[in-house]
Amino acid sequence: MKRIKDVIDKYKSQLFALENVVGVGCGYKEVNGRKINEECIVILVENKLDQDQLDKNHIVPQTIEQHKTDVIEVGKVELLSSDKVRTTKLRPAQPGASIGHYKITAGTFGTVVKDKKTNEPLILSNNHVLANITDGRDGRAEKGDIILQPGSYDGGDDEQDVIGHLERFVPIHNEQASTCPLLRGLTRVLNGFGRLLNFPYQMEPMSAENKVDAAVAKPKSPDLIKTEIMGLGEIEGIAEPVVNMRVKKSGRTTGITESRIKAIGVTINVQLSDTESAVFTDQIVTDPFSMPGDSGSIVINDDNEVVGLLFAGSDKSTICNRIDNVLEALDITIEPN
Repeated sequence: MKRIKDVIDKYKSQLFALENVVGVGCGYKEVNGRKINEECIVILVENKLDQDQLDKNHIVPQTIEQHKTDVIEVGKVELLSSDKVRTTKLRPAQPGASIGHYKITAGTFGTVVKDKKTNEPLILSNNHVLANITDGRDGRAEKGDIILQPGSYDGGDDEQDVIGHLERFVPIHNEQASTCPLLRGLTRVLNGFGRLLNFPYQMEPMSAENKVDAAVAKPKSPDLIKTEIMGLGEIEGIAEPVVNMRVKKSGRTTGITESRIKAIGVTINVQLSDTESAVFTDQIVTDPFSMPGDSGSIVINDDNEVVGLLFAGSDKSTICNRIDNVLEALDITIEPN
């Protein structure tokens, strides 16, 4: 799908300027609800609308540089925060259970990873679960903050239920590119190329891009956590995500659920809160198999190999970070047990 990815990289800013478009990625064409063996550009929309409901300048083109497009409705994609299931205190704590930074409600303990430098075990979940959606400068979280298991929404107490402390996180950037002179200039250049190529849309300044929503916490003691994922067993390695791959997860709210990958290499706008959003690139989109509180769940294939880290979704889709990007960004490893 490299050629399609190159075309997406070239035109994704113009596509994001279309009303109702929230993401774009690589996938296979779907006809009458059945996928066919034809690679295409997948356009993700909040709601699928008839052409007569859209301005003619905001209709998704049927082809872009000879590559067909396919429109998929994914709903309003937002961070998954909390509801009730798997909310008890566990010692040792187990992946798939409730966990969270002391300022947030609750999310999911994803898995146990190893620090590349020290080889110490760490707890992996999302930034918005373990670090309160911080960009590293806003004061929302800092290294050493207490992490509760279960999360505070599930009765976690600042004194009795501390499982560990925030070790490090990948900042989430939601600044608008329009505030940056360099990116404003790049926008003008790309729009110029678009006019030369007769592409009918103008690029709007996009938010700074993110690849992962991820953080790790250091347990107070290694014997306070276990590696076996609740209901799924031990991890057997890592794998590349592939369109149509069957995947599953063990999450705080919905427990064990299964799905299929709909698209990879996706750039998508995610609602962080009522007033904030952020653009994430190189994401995995699946059919829906999560609910609020499942954020932080590890996503595995049928061989128990990790492919992603679940962090957002809607009633029509679930969004996951590629696990390779998570491991690289946090300088951690996942080792079979």
